[in-house]
Order: sequence, then structure tokens, then C-alpha cells
Amino acid sequence: MESKKRGKRKYGKSVYQSLTMITQFGINMVVPIALCSFAGYYLDRWLGTSYLVIVLFFVGAMAGFRNIYIFSKKIFQQPPESKKRGISHEEETSSVK
Repeated sequence: MESKKRGKRKYGKSVYQSLTMITQFGINMVVPIALCSFAGYYLDRWLGTSYLVIVLFFVGAMAGFRNIYIFSKKIFQQPPESKKRGISHEEETSSVK
């Protein structure tokens, strides 16, 4: 019984939050690329062209990079200590003075 308890690992919230962020980065990149690529494919079939899938793939890639930029900017705006306490960066800097 005791050996089972030693084998289990308890991860803190930060590990799961990190895994969630990594997953969100992937989703924020893959979804726009996939949607734009499928739209380009169907537009190519409908219009009889062969280049829109490539153009819209790059549009989706740019949209994905933009999503990741905005997401990472929001993550790094607040210091980690104040996130845990629920205090904004402005409140923290005003209390230090």
C-alpha cells in the first residue's frame, strides 16, 4: 500500500497551467492555418484556380502568429507574484512607493 503512494506524483497548479498554455499556443497556431487552407482549397476548386490554397495558407500562418503574439503579450504583462494574489501591476507598483 505504501509503495503505491510513493509512486504517485502530485503536480502543482503551475504544471497544469503550463500544459494548458502550451496547448493554447498550438491551437492558436493550427486552427487559423487549417481554416484558411480548407477555404483556399474549396475556393480553388470552385474558381478553377490553383494558387489560393497557398496564399490563404500564409494568411492563416500570419493570423496564427498574431494570435500567439497577443496571447503571450497578455501572459507577460503581469508579474507572476501578483497573478497569484489577484493584484494588478498598477496596484503593486503604487503600494511599493
